[in-house]
This record gives sequence, structure tokens and C-alpha cells, in this order.
Amino acid sequence: MATIYEVAELAGVSPATVSRVFNGTRVSPENAERVRQAAAKLSFTPNRTARTLRRQHSEVIALVIPDIENPYFTEMARGVEDVAQEAGFSVVLCNTDSQPAKEATYFQIALSESMAGMIVAPASSRSDLASVIGRGRPVVTVDRTTDFDVDAVVMSNRPAGRAATDALYQAGYRRIACITGPEDIDTAYERAQGWKDVVTRHEMFADPAEYLRYSTFGVDGGVKVVTDLLALPEPPDAIVAANNLLGVGALQVLTERELTPLRVGVAVIGGLPFTTLPPSAVTVVRLPARNMGVTAARILIERIKGDTQPARTIVLRNQLVPGRHRVAP
Repeated sequence: MATIYEVAELAGVSPATVSRVFNGTRVSPENAERVRQAAAKLSFTPNRTARTLRRQHSEVIALVIPDIENPYFTEMARGVEDVAQEAGFSVVLCNTDSQPAKEATYFQIALSESMAGMIVAPASSRSDLASVIGRGRPVVTVDRTTDFDVDAVVMSNRPAGRAATDALYQAGYRRIACITGPEDIDTAYERAQGWKDVVTRHEMFADPAEYLRYSTFGVDGGVKVVTDLLALPEPPDAIVAANNLLGVGALQVLTERELTPLRVGVAVIGGLPFTTLPPSAVTVVRLPARNMGVTAARILIERIKGDTQPARTIVLRNQLVPGRHRVAP
């Protein structure tokens, strides 16, 4: 097996430079590339076990998310992985299915494996980060916040709810319902509050709560609550879906009943992952999921390397893409 000294000799740099490259420390791009080429030619693999013992943590980051099948989290994971790899870290992906018990198990596994830190999209408001924080492991939450004093990267959720609802109102709809995720997840609650801001301002309903439905953040949840809404004496003429999979569920029900988005307006917070409809049929509030992953990974790696500044919350902006809606006569 090749040694760090052999890599250094072939690359024409010092052993210290080779060490810095594989430790994720900044070196010139030219030296870094020479070291990587030499390491590849010699099939050199850093001794990660020894480094783990010296540092008291491995060069592995845990990414804990609630739904691996949701393209929103897949896109976010890509951003995390790109940054982590560049810094010399590997990423272990943990899917909780939004179950706090399953999430807690992954936290314990990450600690037992001496992982360097975690990026977590909390399964619920009951997510307990105390054990991780107590062991000195840095944590960054994404998409959702917690009561713990840790870094967070989130979307501008309430403005996203307002933007989606206002776009439908400007298109001429007057009975705009909202379907969202579990009420104890701040992402779901804040997007619903954005919807409520608009419908209250325009006095659409005597009781807005009648047109608000909390469910799971999944396709089945969207199917269930939209079916319920369409059974109302005065069903909605438009729907705001608080995430992409709820939007898919809503469109499934509307399509089955031949109530296409040309007749019932639909606005989705987050890009639609799969649909046969033309993009202009639905209003979309785009969320920068990959940027969220990139930002969170950079913050986490800074913490791993010793950053001690106070915890901060980074709020990412969204982008409204209005659909070409037609209000049914």
C-alpha cells in the first residue's frame, strides 16, 4: 500500500501538503490536483481510522431526512454531498419516514460511529437533539427548525404561502383552499399561515378553517384532503398545496374528476416532481432545495473545523412562477 510520502514525491509537494488535501484544508488548486492524480495513480487511501482516533470523530456526516422518495429532499441531499465530498467528508443518508423513534435510533448510530456532525430535517417538533449536542457534535437543521440552539437553513415559508395564494387570487379565484402537512411541523404551519393572510385580507370565507386541511406531506395525504374539500357544499375553486407531493395528490384527484387546473386553480409550493400537465397549467413557488443543502453543509463543515460563533438561521428566498390559469365560468 502506498504511503503519504510516496504520494508527496510523485506529486512534487511536501507530505504536509498531501495531508492538507485529504484533511480538507485549503491548498492551491494546482497542488490539490497534483496530489489527487498522484494518489489515484498509486491507489493511495488515507488512513481514516487513525485520523478518527486522533480527532475523536470520523470524516463522515449524517444526513437525516424524513422522506428519501421526495425529490425535494433528494435535490437537497445532492447539495450536501457535493460540498462534503469537496471537503473530504463522506455522507451517510438516513431516512426517518417522519418517525421520531426511527430518527432517535439514527442519532444514536451516528454517535456510536463517531460521525463528525449531522444535518437534520427534523421528523417532528418532538425531535430530540439533546444527546447529539451533549456529545459535542455539531448539528445543522434544514427545512425545519427546532427549539434547540443550533444552526438552521430554512425556506421563507410564510411568504411562499402568501405568494402562492395571491397568485391564484390575482387569476380570479375566490374560494382558495389550502392543503398542508402536519400542524406540528413549522414548514406546514407557516405556509398555511401565509395562505390565511391572503384569504383573510380578501375576506374570502366566514370561517377560513373550513378550507384548511392538515395532513401528511405525501401524495396519499393530498388525495385524502382534496377529496374531503371537494365534498363541501361550496367546494373550492382553487387549491394551494404546501409541498410538491401534496400537489401531486391534488392533481390526481382533480384529473380523475375531470377538474383539470384549467377549471380548478392549483398552486404548489415546491416544484412538481412528476406530472403530464404542461408547466404553465400550475402556479409553482420554486424552493432552492439544492442551495439549502449546499448552505447547510458549508455551515456544518465550518463547525466541525472549530467555528464557535453563535448559532444562526439562514432563510432562503423562493421564486414565484405563475401559471396561466383560466377561471371557469
